[in-house]
Amino acid sequence: MQPRALLSPLLSVCVLRCSVDASNSVCVLRCSVDASNCLPVPGGCGDRNMKRNGSRGCVTRKTRFGSRERDWLKGDAQRGCVCLYGGTVDPQPPASGPQASSTLQADLRLVLCSTTTTVEELCAQREVEGLYLQLHGDLLRRLDPSERPLQMVYDYLAAIGYQDPLLVQKEAANSDLSCMIRFYSECPVNADQQERTLLTGVFSVRKGKTQLHKWAERQVLLCGTCLIVASVKDSLTGKMHILPLVGGKVEEVKRRQHCLMFSSAGPQAQTYFVNFDTLADYQRWHRQASKVVSQTISLVDLSCYSLEEVPEYLFYSQDLTHLNLRHNFMSLQGPGGLLNLPRFSQLKSLNLSHNRLGVFPESVCEILTLTELNLSCNGMNTVPAQIGNLQSLQTLSLDGNQLSFLPEELGGLAQLSSLGLSFNNFPHIPGVLDRLSGMDKLAMAGNRVETLELGILARMSHLKNIDLRLNGLRWVKSEALEAVKQVTQLDLRDNHLATLDLSSICSLETLHCQRNQLRALTLSGFTLRTLHASSNRLTTVNIYPVPNQLTQMDLSRNLLEYLPDWVCDSRKVEVLDVAHNFLSELPARLLSSLSLRKLLAGNNRLQRLPDLLDHVPLEVLDLQHNKLGELPESLFYKALNLKYLNVSANALETIPPSSQSEESLSTLQELYLTGNKLNENCAALLVGHQNLRVLHMAYNQLLSFPASKLSKLELLEELNLSGNKLKTIPSTVSSCKRLHTLIAHSNHISVFPEILNLPEIKLVDLSCNELTEILLPDSLTATLHELDLTGNSSLLLEHKTLNLFSHITTLKLDQKPAMATGESLGSSTLWNHGYSEMSGQRNKLCVSVLAVDRFGDSVEAAYGVFDGDRNEEVPRLLQCTMGDVLSEELLHSSVDSVYMSNTFLTSHRKLGMAGQKLGASALLCYIHHEPSELGSYFSLTVANVGSCQAVLCRDGQPLPLSKVFSLEQSTEEMDRVKLSKAIITEDNKVSGVTCCSRLLGCSYLSPWVLPKPWVRTEPLCSQDEFLILGNRALFERVSYQEAVCTVQAVRDPRAAAKKLCTLAQSYGCRDNVGAVVVSLHIGEDNCTCEPPHASTGTDPRGPPPTPLPVTAPPGDPATPSSSSGIASEFNSETSASEVGSEAGSTASDEHPSTGPMARPERRCSLHPAATLWGPHPVLFQRQPSCATFSSNQSDNGLDSDDEAPLEGVISNGSKLEVEVDIHCCAFQIRSGPAASPKDHNLDKTRSDYPNGKMRRQNSVVVSATNGCLLAVCGREISDLKKSPSTSSLFGKKLSNGSVVAPEDSHNLIEVALEAPKKKSGYFTAPAQQDPEDQLVVPPSLEQDVREQLRGQSPMVPGPPPPFTPPSIRDPTAELVCNISLYLEGRSNSEMVE
Repeated sequence: MQPRALLSPLLSVCVLRCSVDASNSVCVLRCSVDASNCLPVPGGCGDRNMKRNGSRGCVTRKTRFGSRERDWLKGDAQRGCVCLYGGTVDPQPPASGPQASSTLQADLRLVLCSTTTTVEELCAQREVEGLYLQLHGDLLRRLDPSERPLQMVYDYLAAIGYQDPLLVQKEAANSDLSCMIRFYSECPVNADQQERTLLTGVFSVRKGKTQLHKWAERQVLLCGTCLIVASVKDSLTGKMHILPLVGGKVEEVKRRQHCLMFSSAGPQAQTYFVNFDTLADYQRWHRQASKVVSQTISLVDLSCYSLEEVPEYLFYSQDLTHLNLRHNFMSLQGPGGLLNLPRFSQLKSLNLSHNRLGVFPESVCEILTLTELNLSCNGMNTVPAQIGNLQSLQTLSLDGNQLSFLPEELGGLAQLSSLGLSFNNFPHIPGVLDRLSGMDKLAMAGNRVETLELGILARMSHLKNIDLRLNGLRWVKSEALEAVKQVTQLDLRDNHLATLDLSSICSLETLHCQRNQLRALTLSGFTLRTLHASSNRLTTVNIYPVPNQLTQMDLSRNLLEYLPDWVCDSRKVEVLDVAHNFLSELPARLLSSLSLRKLLAGNNRLQRLPDLLDHVPLEVLDLQHNKLGELPESLFYKALNLKYLNVSANALETIPPSSQSEESLSTLQELYLTGNKLNENCAALLVGHQNLRVLHMAYNQLLSFPASKLSKLELLEELNLSGNKLKTIPSTVSSCKRLHTLIAHSNHISVFPEILNLPEIKLVDLSCNELTEILLPDSLTATLHELDLTGNSSLLLEHKTLNLFSHITTLKLDQKPAMATGESLGSSTLWNHGYSEMSGQRNKLCVSVLAVDRFGDSVEAAYGVFDGDRNEEVPRLLQCTMGDVLSEELLHSSVDSVYMSNTFLTSHRKLGMAGQKLGASALLCYIHHEPSELGSYFSLTVANVGSCQAVLCRDGQPLPLSKVFSLEQSTEEMDRVKLSKAIITEDNKVSGVTCCSRLLGCSYLSPWVLPKPWVRTEPLCSQDEFLILGNRALFERVSYQEAVCTVQAVRDPRAAAKKLCTLAQSYGCRDNVGAVVVSLHIGEDNCTCEPPHASTGTDPRGPPPTPLPVTAPPGDPATPSSSSGIASEFNSETSASEVGSEAGSTASDEHPSTGPMARPERRCSLHPAATLWGPHPVLFQRQPSCATFSSNQSDNGLDSDDEAPLEGVISNGSKLEVEVDIHCCAFQIRSGPAASPKDHNLDKTRSDYPNGKMRRQNSVVVSATNGCLLAVCGREISDLKKSPSTSSLFGKKLSNGSVVAPEDSHNLIEVALEAPKKKSGYFTAPAQQDPEDQLVVPPSLEQDVREQLRGQSPMVPGPPPPFTPPSIRDPTAELVCNISLYLEGRSNSEMVE
């Protein structure tokens, strides 16, 4: 890459005056920037707006650096640019009006410096006191004079994954980076923070409830827990009157305007009346005082305020007992520093965690009243001996530091009961703890203890609870026979234990030993109540004596072939989980247990269940993934309390009756029967379960469902009958008044069921059926928000039907198959895809899918899955932008690890403020040719972060391609996160937020959670059948092998993806689930090359065919085959009554003729042409999805009456629905002659890629048009602005009322964020440019052009001329022909007018 290209982000600043000296490392460029273009201070009202607008807050001015500055930067990669922000940003909402956003000004200066430039040098040059650092829009920290800002930026970028020094220099200058790391020359003032910290003012004050005292002007403060009134007007000197407010009252005085009465608690309560000047002051004081008086303890919470010291007036609150200073930057010195904290005479609890202290503040040891002290995550190496002064201390938290030993004085804290030493560097349990006779809880997770001596625990006479998770424990030794009598709870999760004998701990009640390597486990059963031993290698568990107190036991994911006898002898077992073992039978005594309420025995080898001899209290029974051929006959009338039964993925041919008589007492509510051999005769046996709410009978052998039986299930809420052979859904389904979900895809249903008038219906999925028409009632219920009708090739919808569907949030319909000339022989013969997204029992869909069958040069593809877990914003942004980022990165590098890593890192940066607190797992798959071997087969490059996975089916076997970045599944990631001193909670989540160690977004968790992806490239071969992409929820329930077998049995990728999601839900998944299935047809038998055109007198070694100046029609990339699983989705924001054809030819899907404009010699993807030039340069085209075209967004300016109805387009009003390439579509408008071979050679000489992989880059200008990108040659931009067909594209109003100004660059994230949201993961895209708008002739030049054309190429009516080979086509004739066609069409339109 040329060095100059690295400076592109630097070209967006306003430079007033600048001079650079090569000997000087500091240069300042100052510019005044509108406050609306700057990121607000955290906590301000601007945060919400900025979060929606993504990276809009970044500066986008277009003044360039001078040549001297650029030369200075290019001289050394250790030189760069630091943005310094300053000024005061008021977080209060600005006044209304068009000029409100420009009233506040923020000072922005660009400082050219090197990595050796210190803060002291910058401050001296700028004449400021100090610099402040803000990470991820969070806290502000004052930098030390010796710190180096540019080096800090470089270190930050290197930590998240950047490696190339030149790329680091480029990214450091990118304005988007300010959302992650930002420098201030002054500490920004946050009025909201000041309000919660200190309120002050001069108001009229009166003391007491009687009229004896007069009103007087006094200085009044509200700080901490007290109201402070000065005795002298306008002064805080002299006597101060203190009024404690905790437990008191604050009331409105109705006799006076804006007046409050403050009263303290107790029998000698005092009262002050304060009369405020304005309503705003009154409300502010009332709000803050109300919080104080409502407290039950004297607590002041000043956490997350970026404080260096507490307010000096806080020391007047002498009743303060609890002080929270977590997440600040407290210093020792200063009036409110840590040295003055002993002034609080009654302080009992002090929290100083996450303050970057570095050393233990010895002044804290002088607060003798302390009972609780938290100094976690401060980087401390030692604990001073003065800790022994805190004789009242009961709880001490020192987690997340660098401690390796404790002082002997700590042993003198007789009242210490809880000690936190987790995530330090202790190699063993400190011996000083033996002297702590009162300690009953010890937390030492995440240390380096490899050996546990049980004798040490025996000497701690009061110790009951020990946490030794994540220590790398290998041995637990017991040298003597001495019993450990006091320990009741022991946590040994996530270690390396192979055997564990704890029989000497005779009082053990709870044991956690999950995720070890245990082959043998021996325990004492005297007091054992809870045992968690999943994910080990246990073949048996020895407990003696019989644990009669045991209530819960988890032995799942082990190697058990049978259950020990003591399990049946235990009298109080209520919950037993033995799933994912090798059990072939369950003891009869177990099912007859009078205590067992929940039994999970799925994924075993059970062939039958013993009969129930008596009534049992069983409530939950999970037997999925076994080999059961039948269930006990007495199951339902012996287990009358059974509410949940899952027997999916077995071999059941029938189910037992609900009762022995006609009257049933069944309480069953959820029944899952998916993946068996059940037929329609089983429906009669369901009638007795009249409390049934959820019924899944997918993928059985049902030919019908008896109407009379379905009417009995009146309480049914969710019904899944997918994958059967049903031809109809009984009309009696209308009797199920509570039904909200009906899923019946992949059947033979031809008649739409009578469900649209159900009062609570929300989701209907009838895809992949044989529907021909829909008979609708006069009105539909407003609750229906998702309707999937894809895969019904014969379905025709009338305009009335569309009108009734106008309120549906997500409507999925098929686009009629239509394919451009030659397209059917392109990439669609090599691969096609289908996808499915299901929200499950969640209210929103947080999974999004990217699928592009024709990516880049049409012989590549890109697929992705993005899972936001609990947020839907980040997955949508990634879905809309990641393909574009990949397309751009491919222009800069051909190394898979480089362009994939940069794609993820750039996408992470482009998330802007949305990515500060929110994140998502991401998986991206790219199918391509190896650039070094153009005649080779394809390769598949996979990159991922988080828990989304990709599996390739090769020779019928699954081949995992991705890596799961979960703390539980990756030892390397666990060690890395531990080394960076992150706090990992008991559920294995980083800071209690996420169990993934790598995500896109969640930048506030850096450096623990990183965006750097795992990258792998796998050459594809003819044995590769298909590719499966899925999120965490899919592969948690469906194994790799089952997923492969499932897809093999279903040839249609869309139906296969739906089946995968349906199976996951039937197996117990309640979260969002998403799947993409890509069918691969890569082999020599797929060759579609055409023989070369014979031409007389033409050298076969002549120049390659030149690119034609023809833009593919907008409809071209949006017409996949019907089996591709793509559907148009109608957004609820567009009523169906507005669906029309006013877009005219904008949405035309007519195919180009095969005349003179025909495509050149076609080469298949397996054998691409030896040249590097394709038919024409093609910008990135996105996944077909929904689009709403409106007449006011149309680019051609034609009325609907000018065009005949378009095939495959539904129109009946003012808007039109048609399938287009997804969301942020990019396309080109070009004019002029075709590029000559000489131009190609020129471009090739300028290429920076020695390996020969080159993608032609055109000089374009990009303009935003409400979610669409219009790429136009620079010389045509002025004419396009004048054209009536395109003038509306420049300065287009967006959905929120703002106006997009024409710019030379535009961030894709803005377009994605401005588009209307959809719960399906897609949003409405705007119209595409009409092909007729390729050529624009200004009106003033039309006459001249007409005269020139008459003399050069007269238009002769008649049949099209014979085909001319592209290699000998005259580019001048091309231009003349195109301009003539343009002018002729323009004249015709004028005549109509």
